[in-house]
Amino acid sequence: MSTTERRSRIEALGAFLPAGRETNDELRAKVPNLGDADVRRITGIAERRVHDPDPAAGEDSFGMALAAARDCLAVSRHRAADLDVVISASITRVKDGSRFHFEPSFAGMLARELGARPAISFDVSNACAGMMTGVWLLDRMIRSGAVRSGMVVSGEQATRVARTAARELRDSYDPQFASLSVGDSAAAVVLDESTDPADRIHYIELMTCAEYSHLCLGMPSDRSQGIGLYTDNKKMHDRERLKLWPRFHEDFLAKNGRRFEDEEFDHVIQHQVGTRFIEYANRTAEAEFGTPMPPSLQVVEQYGNTATTSHFLTLRDHLRRTRGTGATGTGTGTGSGTGAGPAREAAGAKYLLVPAASGLVTGALSATVTHAGA
Repeated sequence: MSTTERRSRIEALGAFLPAGRETNDELRAKVPNLGDADVRRITGIAERRVHDPDPAAGEDSFGMALAAARDCLAVSRHRAADLDVVISASITRVKDGSRFHFEPSFAGMLARELGARPAISFDVSNACAGMMTGVWLLDRMIRSGAVRSGMVVSGEQATRVARTAARELRDSYDPQFASLSVGDSAAAVVLDESTDPADRIHYIELMTCAEYSHLCLGMPSDRSQGIGLYTDNKKMHDRERLKLWPRFHEDFLAKNGRRFEDEEFDHVIQHQVGTRFIEYANRTAEAEFGTPMPPSLQVVEQYGNTATTSHFLTLRDHLRRTRGTGATGTGTGTGSGTGAGPAREAAGAKYLLVPAASGLVTGALSATVTHAGA
């Protein structure tokens, strides 16, 4: 590898979590056909954050994304006007209360509101891998020399699908059951050029297996006014599906003459679907790689499945806690696993972020994070 090759780094992380919380008992009261299904036992989720539907609260997708972007810039060395590109990755592009936006782009509106008017701006849509896809694009843009810095941001009113499920769900085997695990949030990340091997994105690679795209679909409900999410959980999280990531990752590493154990990751962050999913994904990976997995970080118990934002929300929460700077946004979630400890975190820990999105999208982001503002 050339010593002059450009690389990117995670320079700053921001987040926003609405103050509203919904426990499983409160959720159960809204879902008459849930029966005796134990949401906590099935998903591991104790509560989730829920946006305030009042437009004046500013907790639509756009308002939350804007708050996360400002939070990110508050700990970044870059000003909004310094950014060369702004990428929005929201699935739920809701603005002005309940209006869903396709055009103008969310990214363009966010860039103008932030004061990043000179920046290139565009939206990406790749289900729960949206932010990861935005980071993949921005990493490549920085590596190519096309831009020097940029932001990827997403705001998700995910609990809109939970409201539809509450009205329509027939039983715990209903394809809308997974909708009860979601939570609302926003996250933002600034990338710029790395000048230190101990503070950079080493690689980010993604793979889409379109043959499984039918296993998780979001669309307007045909039974009521609202957006529905229909998931075949059994097939979506089948062991063969979970083997896709470690086999893809192992093949990528082998082409570069490396093995998983050579990477010496300090932490792994799986998509925050639920605690049982995370445990199962890590066990499957251990069997495939033939080596123990690093400590797994998660905030899903407190925040639920936050769609596109989950990996970066978890990473920021962890960095703030290990540095003693408090919880993410207005949250109180905790990471799991023994971790590398504050001393190692301060010196720069190595993280593996693994997407698992409808489509089906998987892959790996490897990064050492040392100086990132959080």
